[in-house]
Amino acid sequence: MTNMKKFILFIASILAIGTAFSQKDSTESAFKLSGSADVYYRYNLSDPKGYPYNNLTSFTNSHNSFELNMASIKVEHNSKKVNMVADLGFGERAEEFSYNDSGSKVAIKQLYVSYSPSSTVKLTLGSWATHIGYEVIDAYLNRNYSMSYMFSYGPFFHTGLKADISLGGNNTLMLGVTDPTDMKSADAKYGNDGIMPKMFIGQFATGTKDSKLKLYLNFLGGKYNDSAKMMQEDVVLTYSVNSKFSLGYNGTLQSRAAKSSDKWQSSESWWGSALYINADPLSWFGLTLRGEYLNDKKSVLGFNSNIFAGTLSANFRIDNLTIIPEFRLDNGSTELFTKSSGIPSKSTGSFILAATYHF
Repeated sequence: MTNMKKFILFIASILAIGTAFSQKDSTESAFKLSGSADVYYRYNLSDPKGYPYNNLTSFTNSHNSFELNMASIKVEHNSKKVNMVADLGFGERAEEFSYNDSGSKVAIKQLYVSYSPSSTVKLTLGSWATHIGYEVIDAYLNRNYSMSYMFSYGPFFHTGLKADISLGGNNTLMLGVTDPTDMKSADAKYGNDGIMPKMFIGQFATGTKDSKLKLYLNFLGGKYNDSAKMMQEDVVLTYSVNSKFSLGYNGTLQSRAAKSSDKWQSSESWWGSALYINADPLSWFGLTLRGEYLNDKKSVLGFNSNIFAGTLSANFRIDNLTIIPEFRLDNGSTELFTKSSGIPSKSTGSFILAATYHF
């Protein structure tokens, strides 16, 4: 049976289960079924002839092509103290998100169970989307369709155990221990003598009483194999001026170090900073301008360059459908891009027409 047939059969089964649950009284079950889909067309104005078509970020590695990016189905079941989430994705975006499980366009985006021993503590075991950064995997939750550099080269997800603790008011603390980032499994082949590397994650979140201003301080650190370790500090700040205008900021610093001859070498870092300006003059129309700066002069990511990317995205909303025309300009301090003739270039521009739907 092909992956497509398996996916369709799975969707049909879930819909049947959802229908059965919906026929019961809501007090008997807290079952929730949701999903989303995104499709797009991208044209790079330099008209490059080879992959990745002047795209150095995630999920839009195409040129002059209509693409089916990802379909998702999410199943949740909640009771007073326990809950379960199973979130599956299908398509190119899902495959790139789970790049360590290469070769399959069907991916487990999230799969976890949670238990709340008290009203202030929740324990979660499984795999979940990362807490780091301003942007998220599901396209319909982002106002820009193309992704930032910080999202693309930070973690995508974590697999392990975490505790979410309410500190009162709008203050929360999350602490956890996980497998190396972006891995659903870390068996003995990743460590010596069966000792598998682990990473530690954390987040402190706070905000004003009216929730207009919110601050998130994020962290991860540890070894992602026996000869390499990583640490990342990240801050996200959001401010809602009113119902029509809001701001977002994301800053991140990631350091990496390698071991050579049983000795850890000095760490090298890259960092980035992005500002998001969101305007919604009408209920059905919004604009988002993202300005991002990435510093990789030490070539930790392989760019050996500074990059500035400006992205302007419009959001046309029709019920649960959002249509996103977008223009993006990337400019590097070195020649990272190519022209149609194959000549290297420091800058490139792209146009994207995308559509997202969720239920």
